[in-house]
Amino acid sequence: MPLDDYEPVIGLEVHTQLDTKSKIFCSCSTRFGCEPNQNTCPTCMGMPGSLPVLNEEALRLGIKVGLALNCKISERLKFDRKNYFYPDLPKAYQISQFDMPVNGPGWLMIELKGADGGLVERKIRVHRAHLEEDAGKLLHEGIEGASLVDFNRAGVPLLEIVSEPDLRSPEEAYAYLTALKAILQYLEVSDCNMEEGSLRCDANVSIRKKGETKLGTKAEVKNLNSFKAVQKAIQYEIERQAAMLDNGERVVQETRLWNDDKGQTFLMRSKEEAHDYRYFPEPDLVPFTLSAETVEAIRKTLPELPAARAARLAKNYGLSAYDAAVLVQEKPLANYFEDCLKSKANPKMVSNWIQSELLALLNLNKLTIENSPVKAEALAGLIALIENNTINGKIAKDVLPLMFETGKPAGEIVKEKGWVQVTDTKFIEEIADGVIEANPKSVTDFRAGKNQALGFLVGQVMKASQGKANPKLANEILVKKLQPQ
Repeated sequence: MPLDDYEPVIGLEVHTQLDTKSKIFCSCSTRFGCEPNQNTCPTCMGMPGSLPVLNEEALRLGIKVGLALNCKISERLKFDRKNYFYPDLPKAYQISQFDMPVNGPGWLMIELKGADGGLVERKIRVHRAHLEEDAGKLLHEGIEGASLVDFNRAGVPLLEIVSEPDLRSPEEAYAYLTALKAILQYLEVSDCNMEEGSLRCDANVSIRKKGETKLGTKAEVKNLNSFKAVQKAIQYEIERQAAMLDNGERVVQETRLWNDDKGQTFLMRSKEEAHDYRYFPEPDLVPFTLSAETVEAIRKTLPELPAARAARLAKNYGLSAYDAAVLVQEKPLANYFEDCLKSKANPKMVSNWIQSELLALLNLNKLTIENSPVKAEALAGLIALIENNTINGKIAKDVLPLMFETGKPAGEIVKEKGWVQVTDTKFIEEIADGVIEANPKSVTDFRAGKNQALGFLVGQVMKASQGKANPKLANEILVKKLQPQ
């Protein structure tokens, strides 16, 4: 059966580390990069007689996320023990939330590029978002015949955000994660650093024939640590499961891991059900009630979120919905854009230069907008030189890499290189005469109605002037000279 005859059904579980200074149930530090087992105590190690105490900041940050995801905030909260044995879990149970999570059902709007180039919105339901503690970390690299364990992460506060199985493609999963990460960053509840484990994703993937409503058997791919890995793992699972069904085989519910080098998922273990974990209420943390006043007080601290900021940028600065959506995906990028505008730069030009030339340079040099050598004021200065006709766009594309490399302002580089745009009519007319004489076929083509020939001739003028001629003026002079005599 062709792959297109199957419908993927995808749900994501995202674990985000909440940005608190201490762990969720003890006062140990959450600082990354410490010596192994430096940040441990009897409580996070589960020693007899130690008692957990809920970190109020973790609860506050968890509620902020729930409010931003349009979740129903629970009035009554309870923590539970999720029992399982694993070497990096010293207590043999994890304190989590089972039937009374802090955040109930909600939703997140994602945007996808439509066939016409515009944006199409899809509402993805959020099943719940609950608080829990992280486990430790096993170390295998460079160790032969043994494994070591670092418990520094044991007890680090996590918020697990569980979507409903509303996603239908790897691209939708990518858009969901991008939108979710942007919200978490705008809320400043997590650094979302995937390399340090602050953001991890498990993907539940099943397929069914198009038109069917019954869900297929799902496989869970765990611990995906990049958005690209999520996309690739989901695509692999779709194809693996489709091949099995085509061969008359049965898809088995199981947990799998992703091998990025091989581009494959492989079996980790059979999938556990909730009853396998033997959840029971955490006896050392009593259930408690959350007042409406507390929730409303937290709601008032919510900042402008990405969707609202995109709408404002589009309305106030005349940007397209697509451009605004790109700029707000990363909060520092949106801040950079608005910092450029403080110098009265043209918003559309700023948006274009950020999204094309500047981001290309940053990607090439593996830098983020936050550590860009070209600060917002400097980019605005470059755009000002274009707007006042000191340089043209072509020269500006040569100036920006030099600004990136040297840290010098655009004006200084233009002066050093002698790249000031030539608007001397007589000078451009002399060049245009030479170009017309050297390119009789293009001249004939233009006079025969082939307008693209004019672009070639303008290009020749620009080349002859070493890019310094004003292209608008060159265009006007050529048109005038090529008119029938």
